[in-house]
Amino acid sequence: MRRGTAARADDDALKSARTTLTTRQTLGLTLILTGVLGATAMAPLSGSVVLLSLQIGFMSLAAWRVFLLWNSRVQPLSDTPQICADPSCPWPRYTVVAALYQETAVLPQLIERLTGIDYPSDRLEGFLALEADDVATIKAALDLPRPDWLQVLIVPPGAPKTKPRALNYALARCSGDLITIYDAEDDPDPLQLREAATRFIHEGDSLACLQAPLRIRCRNKASASPFLDRQFAAEYAALFEVTLPAMSRLALPFPLGGTSNHFRVPVLRALGGWDAWNVTEDADLGFRIWRAGYRLGVIQRPTYEPPPGPLPLWLPQRTRWLKGYLQTLAVHTRYREGMCWRGWTALAATVGAGVASAAIHAVCAAWMFSLALTSIVAGRLPHFSPLGSIVLVSGVIAAWLLKHRGVRQAGGSYSPGDMLPPSPTGACSAWRSPMR
Repeated sequence: MRRGTAARADDDALKSARTTLTTRQTLGLTLILTGVLGATAMAPLSGSVVLLSLQIGFMSLAAWRVFLLWNSRVQPLSDTPQICADPSCPWPRYTVVAALYQETAVLPQLIERLTGIDYPSDRLEGFLALEADDVATIKAALDLPRPDWLQVLIVPPGAPKTKPRALNYALARCSGDLITIYDAEDDPDPLQLREAATRFIHEGDSLACLQAPLRIRCRNKASASPFLDRQFAAEYAALFEVTLPAMSRLALPFPLGGTSNHFRVPVLRALGGWDAWNVTEDADLGFRIWRAGYRLGVIQRPTYEPPPGPLPLWLPQRTRWLKGYLQTLAVHTRYREGMCWRGWTALAATVGAGVASAAIHAVCAAWMFSLALTSIVAGRLPHFSPLGSIVLVSGVIAAWLLKHRGVRQAGGSYSPGDMLPPSPTGACSAWRSPMR
């Protein structure tokens, strides 16, 4: 049972988020922060060097986004390997897992959507992985009609009580050649499993994981949906329609989405499954797969899901994501095995940049606003550093273009303002995440 629930933490504590920071990491961070803050406070020249370093970093991020745009050409569905329509095709056995907790309200909808999956039923196996203390959801799952291939799997009590722990419990008991993960409110394309299986068959054993695009289905028409919903949808479009396809083309590692990942079961078991202590176990797993010498890819048939909702729901989710990104950075920067400059670049440009951008955007915006306001009050025109202005404009344009391309490829329709980052709320979640 233990092997099926907390395998990652047991195998190697340094490679699990169960270990927050090593002594060396804590000492290194302390020295860096002390040096930066001290130099900035004591010497104007040193402060200028720090500011210049930040500007170079953000200019590099803007260039990276343009590079992704250039490499994000998506292969048309008509050019992908043809999905076999013959019932006698030797389809691999597929395991579908949905790890749920207190999801009674959406359970009927989930079962209906899983039932609609277009895959030979004799090659399907499914688990609704439910925590032992979630009596209401267990009762509802047992009472609702389900296809024969979909079972209720009770995850025994234990720590930590997390989604990846439940997934590991299901992984230890599955009989599939391939496995995929869905969340409670997911609505996957019925042919998604067939597309993934076809890709695995055609591309060989080096391909270990495929990520389906996640698309946000707003609660109302795009023009009437709340700003955070539309912004969240544009953000997802930039990630799943542009960034991940480009990184896949470049054979780089990337953070997986939290759902609709498709894996080869033997590879996933060899890696020890998911890290039960990492709240973004998906991001961590993408880099671990690549470090083990395997490839990551993307497919095109999407999974639709709802937005997180208003700010009281959006903020905790974003805080949890950034906390998980910090955990992933901590884990993957404390050992070198399987990493090279390409892997470090991908880690910094995705996970690292995600945390840094959220933390600094609002600070920079507030600083520029205060400079402008002070100048106006003093009766003079605002004066900004030419280099700083170029960095700011370049970053905003690159991010906007990335979202615009993603929204267009996802078939959405949004206003230019929806492409801008929610800086104040993003910064709030970024500064909350280390304390969490």
